[in-house]
Amino acid sequence: MDSGGPAVAVLAGKFAEFRPHVDERGWRLYLGSEARAYAAAEGCGLAAAVAVVAGAAGVSRATVTAGAGELAEGAEPLPGRARRPGAGRKKAEEQDPGLRPALRGLLEASTRGDPVVAVTWTVLSLREIEREMARLGFGCKKDAIARMLHEDGYSLQGMSRVLEGKQHPDRDAQFRRINAMIAEFRAAGDPVVSVDAKKKEQLGPYWRAGRSWRPAGDPVRVRDHDFPDEEAGKITPYGIYDIAANRGFVSVGTGCDTAAFAVNALRLWWRHEGSSRYPGAKRLLVTADAGGSNGYRCRLWKDQLAALAAETGLEIGVCHFPPGTSKWNKIEHRLFCHITRTWRARPLMTKADAVAGIAATTTYAGLKVTAVLDEASYPDGVKISDKRMKYLEDRVLGRNGTRGEWNYTVRPAPEPGPEPEPEPDGPDPALLAALAALAGIPGLNALLAAVAVEWQADRERRLALARGRVKRAKDSGGIPWKLPFEAIVTAAACHQRLNMTYTLLSQLLGAHESTISLAARRIIPLLTQQGITPAPGKTRISTLGALRRHAAAAGITIPGIPAQEPRQHADQDNTPETVNLKNDAAISAQTFRDHGPRDRNCCGGGARRRAECPGCRASSLLPTATPQEAGQVQ
Repeated sequence: MDSGGPAVAVLAGKFAEFRPHVDERGWRLYLGSEARAYAAAEGCGLAAAVAVVAGAAGVSRATVTAGAGELAEGAEPLPGRARRPGAGRKKAEEQDPGLRPALRGLLEASTRGDPVVAVTWTVLSLREIEREMARLGFGCKKDAIARMLHEDGYSLQGMSRVLEGKQHPDRDAQFRRINAMIAEFRAAGDPVVSVDAKKKEQLGPYWRAGRSWRPAGDPVRVRDHDFPDEEAGKITPYGIYDIAANRGFVSVGTGCDTAAFAVNALRLWWRHEGSSRYPGAKRLLVTADAGGSNGYRCRLWKDQLAALAAETGLEIGVCHFPPGTSKWNKIEHRLFCHITRTWRARPLMTKADAVAGIAATTTYAGLKVTAVLDEASYPDGVKISDKRMKYLEDRVLGRNGTRGEWNYTVRPAPEPGPEPEPEPDGPDPALLAALAALAGIPGLNALLAAVAVEWQADRERRLALARGRVKRAKDSGGIPWKLPFEAIVTAAACHQRLNMTYTLLSQLLGAHESTISLAARRIIPLLTQQGITPAPGKTRISTLGALRRHAAAAGITIPGIPAQEPRQHADQDNTPETVNLKNDAAISAQTFRDHGPRDRNCCGGGARRRAECPGCRASSLLPTATPQEAGQVQ
């Protein structure tokens, strides 16, 4: 007899149609009837017929044999029942009433769960419970234990990551804003991407979670410890998930996970896929975590996005998820989880293996992934200066009115900056002409022309000698413009011929006295060749009042100086009672304020000149004066 003939196929089709309509006993009796009929029709033994029927029905031969035997013995119908009353083996807890209380007592110490909720669980395994029950004298197997646990409200559960820690007060509002921005961009046909960096992966024969189908006894052999291998290196996948297209793009880096690497991954995505998928796009929305290389506090992230926006011409909008909510970023559960599934139970031996595994990731929902290898070097610790950040904040970044640190736009072209403030014109030419006339220089332009060539040549020599040297820090008190050449010549001539102090010249010209003194010392030798030498017997001019009096005596008006001295306070007036009280100490104190202590050579001349100089004669009254002593005299 052919057990696989057409008759078996006919029986199998009939059995498949009939089985859902009968219970266990009716099914068993029907198969027994078919076996008896088949044996009579084919003239074969009952055992052979039972084998054919069992094969066609997909049941065991014992079931068919039992049904045929019950029919041969004249089985009676059992209304409303499939089994005889009392049939089957008794439950373990029915055979031993003390089993369930003993089981509950054993689980009491290891039970976890909310006492108010009916669902609880235990940290003991079924086999551990079985051994403990045997030690207590109960012969109960693990299947019966599992059944009783379910009946008592126990379940087999793992840990649930639902505790989010401290939540930001604007968490829900930011979620709603991100959803609204995504809907707006998608409705306009503009690209929306979710970005993040996957954790670093060690290359080499290292263990990975999961199981895969392999021949029995032939598992993939990996290292027994996960000590890092510096020679093999690590990889850092940075993913870009296109939300509307359901497409993933992963840049597999071999260097540091920096903002420059993250933005370059976006650049590669736009070159490979984004520009062709969205040919007319003028803007791009990026959703990212709050921390890491694409964090909202990262200066380099904004600096590199500005460069990408300028390169692509895209207006890049960025929305960061609130701190502690990175798992809501779509790339986590739309792309990275599937890459982990593709990598399961497979060691990443080389960088090519990692890239190939990512590129092979697909889902039934239509996800496809492109993977590229980025072996460029991205140094860690790159700092963005405050000046650069101020430029970005003022002209490139557009902060949103609500939570601008999380929501901002990077413009492709900087906005026009404010108009620069006009530079000051320098000293008043009328002032320079009046000072030159006061110093006895009738033709200032002729003097300038006479020393200009040698001054420029001397400047070139100084610049040549200064090349290659460390530049000195600029003086914070310097002038906002360069001291003009005519101002330098005028200041030096006034210092030479009028004995005018550099402090007074700085007040007149609006420059720092060190700036004026340095330039004057350089040009004085040239003026000396033109006859501009110190005039003997000249009184030192150190105040505006002294300059006013000297100019009035010469019949010259100095522009910008009041015609009269400010009125003295009442306590400083020279009354008849106090005019004769001035002694040598008071005169010496005034000289100390004008010339400083021990300034015995204020005019810079020799002995004869010092004898004619009032300042040198006055300073001699305090041969050993100190600043403290002078303060006491005042």
